[in-house]
Amino acid sequence: MPRIAYVNGRYVPHAHAQVGIEDRGYQFADGVYDVVPIVKGTFIDEDWHWDRLERGLAELRIDQPVSRKALTMIARRIAKMNMIENGIVYVQVTRGEAPRDHKFPAKPVPPAMVVTGRHLKMPDDLAKPQMIDVITGPDQRWARPDIKSISLLPNVLAKQAAAEANAYETWLVNERNEVTEGSSANAWIVRRDPESGRVILKTHQSDQAILKGIVRTALVALAEKHQWSIDETPFTVDELMSADEAFQSSSGNMIRPVRSVNGSTIGSGETGPVTQEILNAFADHIASQCS
Repeated sequence: MPRIAYVNGRYVPHAHAQVGIEDRGYQFADGVYDVVPIVKGTFIDEDWHWDRLERGLAELRIDQPVSRKALTMIARRIAKMNMIENGIVYVQVTRGEAPRDHKFPAKPVPPAMVVTGRHLKMPDDLAKPQMIDVITGPDQRWARPDIKSISLLPNVLAKQAAAEANAYETWLVNERNEVTEGSSANAWIVRRDPESGRVILKTHQSDQAILKGIVRTALVALAEKHQWSIDETPFTVDELMSADEAFQSSSGNMIRPVRSVNGSTIGSGETGPVTQEILNAFADHIASQCS
């Protein structure tokens, strides 16, 4: 069965989907996107994704192309038409099509919206994902990565650097030698406070330096229930290398434990007990929505 896409009010075969050559997303990356995971036919943490999309549109002063209710219906129809049981729905909104000029169009134009869906293979047990290897690299993104902009060239180059190093991801490092996040995921370490012995999960605060991931949001929300101590402050590369455990979180890959960084093993090199507890809790979080 051919894939189906939604493009500016029409459902069309994916292979024939088109946008105008002067769409500002194509010429200026003037737009935002979001990706909603689907597990067992259920949209996971859907409202948080739509909240983030709407925030990005507001930050760029792009009108919402449709109401949230209509967007939800379109996304579900795309999932159904593409028979997606496990996968993602991708939503992209740009400022629209106008004669090429850096400033906003003098006369407002309708924003453009594309919605597509894709199947993804999910692990048989979400609490037992494969471990990953990570490298570090310079954070060369623009100053507002908190906006889920379609301008992702630095992220692309960072992901390619990881692939060429036979790693899964690049964790980005700022000028203060602090890890901000991965090219497509939030970064976490697990450490034990030397004075109290308390276990602490550390991740960069959700300011303008990172994208506030939805799985990250879910883990913060689960922290109180599971009595996890979360320290939302940056950690350095040195802290990363000496961490007891490390993992990353993203909507596309959920939670992935880190085996090594720059070729050096983190902790035991196996999924640590704290990370496993987090994996179990997040798997339950997803299962509660699917049921």
